[in-house]
Amino acid sequence: MENNIVIDLTDVSIFQGHNLILSDVDVKIKRGEFVYLIGQTGSGKSSLLKTLYGELFLEKGSGNIADFDLTKLTPKQVPFLRRKLGIVFQDFQLLTDRSVFDNLHFVLEATGWKNETDMKTRINEVLEEVGISTKGFKMPHELSGGEQQRVVIARALLNRPEIILADEPTGNLDPKVSDDIMNLMQQISKTDASVLMATHDYRIIQKFPGRIIKCENGTVSETFSVSAL
Repeated sequence: MENNIVIDLTDVSIFQGHNLILSDVDVKIKRGEFVYLIGQTGSGKSSLLKTLYGELFLEKGSGNIADFDLTKLTPKQVPFLRRKLGIVFQDFQLLTDRSVFDNLHFVLEATGWKNETDMKTRINEVLEEVGISTKGFKMPHELSGGEQQRVVIARALLNRPEIILADEPTGNLDPKVSDDIMNLMQQISKTDASVLMATHDYRIIQKFPGRIIKCENGTVSETFSVSAL
């Protein structure tokens, strides 16, 4: 791959089981780009993201992400791929039985960190970065939806990923909180991390412009303006 291309899919077909979800997919995303992935429910957005983070394996076409060849990806390599990615889910997926700090500590342990001082320092850094430096001791249920999503973004940033993959990160949030999260996501893309964000929310795209790719009719195409939606 070219040095500044971090996601490169060429002539890709994506399957769920035996069902063909997307075909003839050609997508290139550069370092530091902010890209929206749009399309109706069931159009293949989540399947495309799952292929990029190794939950679905690539059976046809060629694909590279963060220097991993998706056509050769083995189950053993998936954790190493995910260390180079930050994944932001709509439904948070926080561990409800432990504090914010311990949620983040768990991820660092799981991704091979050993030194407690380094772990504590990194957790404090990401909490500061997402604007919740005083919330580390809180349990997830004690936080608002927006604060929980900030924890999820902090978790995604822990290993300094090259790419953030976000699946409807503002889907359950009201407009003001959504705007706060979008400001944060766009700040992250300015630090050299590319962001690929699936969304249904065209209000957000109008307010926070970015490149747009669209899943429709079983394939993916570039869309150049919100008005074309």
